[in-house]
Amino acid sequence: MAAASLCFEVEIFFAQTFACPVMSQAGFLLSPVASLTVAAGPLGSSRPARPSPILAMAPGEKIKAKIKKNLPVTGPQAPTIKELMHWYCLNTNTHGCRRIVVSRGRLRRLLWILFTLTAVALIMWQCALLVLSFYTVSVSIKVHFQKLDFPAVTICNINPYKYSVVRPLLADLEQETRQALKTLYGFSEIGSRTRREAEPRSSAWEGTRPKFLNLLPLLVFSEGETSKATDFRTGRKRKVSGTIIHKAADVVHVHESKEVVGFQLCSNDTSKCAVYTFSSGVNAIQEWYKLHYMNIMAQVPLEKKVNMSYSAKELLVTCFFDGVSCDARNFTLFHHPMYGNCYTFNSKENEVVHSTSMGGSEYGLQVILYINEEEYNPFLVSSTGAKVIVHRQDEYPFIEDVGTEIETAMATSIGMRLTESFKLSQPYSQCTEDGSDVPVQNIYNAAYSLQICLHSCFQNKMVEKCGCAQYSQPLPPGASYCNYQQHPNWMYCYYELYQAFVQEQLGCQAVCREACSFKEWTLTTSLAQWPSVVSEKWLLRVLTWDQGQQIKKKLNKTDLAKLLIFYKDLNQRSIMESPANSVEVLLSNFGGQLGLWLSCSVVCVIEIFEVFFIDSFSIIARCQWQKAKKWWTQRQAPPCPEAPAGPRGQDNPVLDMDDDPPTFTSALRLPPALGAQVPGTPPPRYNTLRLERAFSTQLADTQVPAES
Repeated sequence: MAAASLCFEVEIFFAQTFACPVMSQAGFLLSPVASLTVAAGPLGSSRPARPSPILAMAPGEKIKAKIKKNLPVTGPQAPTIKELMHWYCLNTNTHGCRRIVVSRGRLRRLLWILFTLTAVALIMWQCALLVLSFYTVSVSIKVHFQKLDFPAVTICNINPYKYSVVRPLLADLEQETRQALKTLYGFSEIGSRTRREAEPRSSAWEGTRPKFLNLLPLLVFSEGETSKATDFRTGRKRKVSGTIIHKAADVVHVHESKEVVGFQLCSNDTSKCAVYTFSSGVNAIQEWYKLHYMNIMAQVPLEKKVNMSYSAKELLVTCFFDGVSCDARNFTLFHHPMYGNCYTFNSKENEVVHSTSMGGSEYGLQVILYINEEEYNPFLVSSTGAKVIVHRQDEYPFIEDVGTEIETAMATSIGMRLTESFKLSQPYSQCTEDGSDVPVQNIYNAAYSLQICLHSCFQNKMVEKCGCAQYSQPLPPGASYCNYQQHPNWMYCYYELYQAFVQEQLGCQAVCREACSFKEWTLTTSLAQWPSVVSEKWLLRVLTWDQGQQIKKKLNKTDLAKLLIFYKDLNQRSIMESPANSVEVLLSNFGGQLGLWLSCSVVCVIEIFEVFFIDSFSIIARCQWQKAKKWWTQRQAPPCPEAPAGPRGQDNPVLDMDDDPPTFTSALRLPPALGAQVPGTPPPRYNTLRLERAFSTQLADTQVPAES
């Protein structure tokens, strides 16, 4: 009986697998559905079992569903990252990754891992070099020969104001300066040039109460002694506290002086002080005088200062441009705080910008300047002559920074060559087009430049920290120049701020950027004695007669200076930057590196991005979500009730059938023998089975007799 049951179950399995009818024990042909019903129905039960969804499918669909279910999950649906990487290495076009999986032996796999990692590292290194080289520029220089616009030329007298006019304002300062020189160096009132033994310091100040030396006393430091100094006015030594800042002299001395001259600046609000020393008394006296001079002139109205300086007719004696005569009407007034009235030829305020079509001194600007050395301030300036600067029409003339000095009794010839530069802005460099992206307020009425930004930054910091503006620079909106009456601490604040600016502690050098386009004139200067000895007599007489209305004295050659400014040639150099690489070249280089080291393409790169980032993240997120869902289900589920005692028919493990199509293993799940049947499970009754006829008529010898 057991052997018959085994054969019957095996027949049922093969009938299901190959979809063919099976002969039953009683001799009937059973269809696959009928045989499956036998296997799936509970034994001893006359009620048929519920058909599975898979059983309702066609035979071919059942096999496909079973194969699809049993195949390993790969690709983005892989349950773990390890399986995802294994699937990627088997299916990718990148040969190195595939060889890691299919190679036999650990040594080969290790070598392919090393080769692949090395290739990836080389690709990253080469691509980084390509990206860095993408932001490099190539410089090209072009030379053009064409008609050139003549630049703007600003001319200033080194002496800002006529001494005879400004002297009443500086009388007290001049008197104290002379007394200080007499006390230190023994100069007499008539200005003896020889140094003699200094008279007692206290006798030089009898009957006077100095004003400027009380505000800013001059001190003498002995050699090697920094904590004590001798006061000019009293002649007594006193303690000096504060940081000592030494400034070297403009003239190098062969023998070091045993005494050092300086002055002390202190803040009235705090106890902070700073001592400024100079290796030369000339620099100390001039710096001390300049501070008080700026304080006095800062309180003088602008209109009055313009009247105290030189007019255009006084400064300009003769004028020629491009072989044509010109006069003061071709010059524009520009007032500089430290140089007085300056005059600009060919400025932006002119209706027409002059140009030249020939090179050489005959086709440039020729002027004769009246310097008038007798009107020079002896303590403010120590040289005689004028200053000239060449610049663009919309550019501010920084005459104190880059001006060229012109000597008297000399003909100064300045040959120019124009160079125009164009730089690329970000990301190739940090230059700015017009300064609109620089966070510094432009206080100059001119186009942006690096010098304008630096000076504007310092002046704005001066107003912010000290409450007033420095005299030598333009005024910011709503600010006023520093003076003793309103700002008693401005000198100490100015020097402290200037030291921080020089040491790049204010942040101006980091914020200000160079302009992307600018013009630069390379100057070549030559000198010649003028006028010559043979022409001096008649030339000076003619010039004196021409300027008889403006100059009421006989001219001498030390009062005059001749200036010639011209293009040496009309060759304009243009320095232009262009990108060294384009986007197309960069992408081509990327593709070449990928193909060289990994035989990879852009599609492979997209595939790598998808697998290593999108799919890996999806797997991690899915695992975390399943863990969280399982935790939440366990937390929310009620406790399970205890199962009732005693086995029942539906608890038979033999009847725990899967809905999937049977396999050979599941077909071997045979019911136990009759003697060992589970209690409560009666033997099957075959006459209750649902049968399907394989033929239209049943054979006579296969009919089952009816039960009585």
